[in-house]
Amino acid sequence: MSKVEEFEELRPLLFSIAYRILGSVSEAEDAVQETWLRFDASATRPTSAKAFLSAAVTRISIDVLRSARVRREEYVGPWFPEPLLSDPYQDPARSVELADSVSMAALLLLERLSPLERAVFLLREVFGFGFDEVAAAVGRSEAACRQLLVRARRHMAAGRPRFAADGQERQELATRFFDALSNGEVDGLQKLLAADVELVGDGGGKAPQLARAVMGAENVARLLGTVFPWLLRIDVTFEQHEVNGQPGAVFRDRDGKILHTLALEVLDGRIRTIRTVINPDKLGHLGPVADAWAIDREVKLARRQTNCPRAGGGPAAGGGRFAGAAGPGLEAARGRPVGGGT
Repeated sequence: MSKVEEFEELRPLLFSIAYRILGSVSEAEDAVQETWLRFDASATRPTSAKAFLSAAVTRISIDVLRSARVRREEYVGPWFPEPLLSDPYQDPARSVELADSVSMAALLLLERLSPLERAVFLLREVFGFGFDEVAAAVGRSEAACRQLLVRARRHMAAGRPRFAADGQERQELATRFFDALSNGEVDGLQKLLAADVELVGDGGGKAPQLARAVMGAENVARLLGTVFPWLLRIDVTFEQHEVNGQPGAVFRDRDGKILHTLALEVLDGRIRTIRTVINPDKLGHLGPVADAWAIDREVKLARRQTNCPRAGGGPAAGGGRFAGAAGPGLEAARGRPVGGGT
C-alpha cells in the first residue's frame, strides 16, 4: 500500500480518537490533517502505520486540548461538544464501548480528566490498544499509564448513571417525545420526562440561549410544549437523527439551514437530560447555518401579531426570555420561576 492508501484506511480511526479527546469536529479534522503531514514528511516507513499514526494524532490532540481548556474557561454559558451525527469508525468487537464513549454525557465526563488521563482512558478502554501502544502514544511508561487509567476509571465511574437504557427503549421514547413536541402536548411531554429532568442549551454567547438550565418535568414540558407551535408556524422543521450516538434531532429553518441540534439522554425509562447546541460555530460542519437571532425576532413578532396557539389544553404564555434552549422564542410562563419549582 502507498502512504496515502495506508492513511486513508486509518483516517476514520484517527478522527474518532481525536474527536473523543477534543470534543470538536473541526479541531479533530485539523489534528488528522496535521497527522498526515507528519506521516508524509517522515523519511522512513514505520513498522506499523496504525501505531505511528495513532500516536501522532493522540499527541497532537493532547496539545490542542491543553490550549482549548483555557478558552473553555472563558466560554459563555454551558460548553457542549460539537454535535456528531455519525461516527466514521466502526469496530463490531467494540461497538458498545464506541457508542457509549461518543455520547454527550460521556464526553462531558471526559472533561473531568486531565489530557493524559483522557487519552489513556480512550486508547485503552474504548479502542482496545495494548499498554505498550498507549505508552508509546502518550510518551509515558506502561506503569505510569496503568496509574493514569486507574484514576481515569475512578472519575468516569463516579459520574455514570447506574442504569442505562437499551437502544430500542431510547428510540421508542424519542419517537413519543418528538410526536408530543410536534403537537405541543404539554401533558404528553411531561409523562416522558424524569422528575429531575434538565434542559440545557449551548449558545456560546453567539446565539439566543438560556440564561440557566431549566429543571423539573413540569417546567421543561411547559416550555417545550409552548414554544414549538410557534417554531412550526414560521416553518422551522426538524428530522429525527442520532446525535452523538443518542436519539435526537436536527432543526432547520425554512431554507433548510441548520438551526440547532437536540440530544436526549434516557435513563430508567424517562428522559433525564435534553441538550441543545445552537452556537453557530459548532454547527458549520453539518451544513449552512441559520440565523438564530433572525428566527428569534420572527417568533417574537408572530407572538405580538396573533393570539398564542393553545398547547396541551392551555394558552402559550408570554413572559421572560428563554430563547435558544430548544430553539429561538422559548420563553418561561409569565410570573413563574424557571430552573426551580413552579
